[in-house]
Amino acid sequence: MKENLILFNKPYGVVSQFTGDDRNLSAYGLPPHFYVAGRLDKDSEGLLLLTNAGSLQARISHPRYKMEKTYWTQVEGLPSEATLDRLRKGVQLKDGMTAPAKARVIQPSVLDRDPPIRVRPTIPDQWVELMLTEGKNRQVRRMTAAVGHPTLRLIRVKIGDWALGDLSPGDWRAVSVNLPITPNQKKPKPRR
Repeated sequence: MKENLILFNKPYGVVSQFTGDDRNLSAYGLPPHFYVAGRLDKDSEGLLLLTNAGSLQARISHPRYKMEKTYWTQVEGLPSEATLDRLRKGVQLKDGMTAPAKARVIQPSVLDRDPPIRVRPTIPDQWVELMLTEGKNRQVRRMTAAVGHPTLRLIRVKIGDWALGDLSPGDWRAVSVNLPITPNQKKPKPRR
């Protein structure tokens, strides 16, 4: 079954909807009848998926599918290996324990953000890659704060097999997706 998907590099300060008073998706020339599959906060940047198929939207955003999402988070301070292990084992938040995450220090090449992040001359910062299979509200920010390293900048770079790649902020591209038949769907009968 062919479905269409849009990979969009959501800039900082844009809300993940098409209406409202804030800067939103309507300014980016996206085709009609595509809807956000999963969200990114206004303060977050990076890969946002949009689709014209409800089945694909559910597969991307519903927690039962545990689609892995990869984030690059610039944090305050220099996380130790023990801190990364805490992220890997799961972190206790007010709404419960997070699932284990993959976490490692990285040194990505990223464009400067407009406006730039808050810089404190006496406190270094570090980039950490986090890979999650759940999507609690503002989870990455809450996880890094819980281990003593508040997030300064957050970029989602991958959802499942779809990656941000070389898309610049505000740019998008459409791709075709083949979905396997799920158990509750009937296979089409062959024509004779």
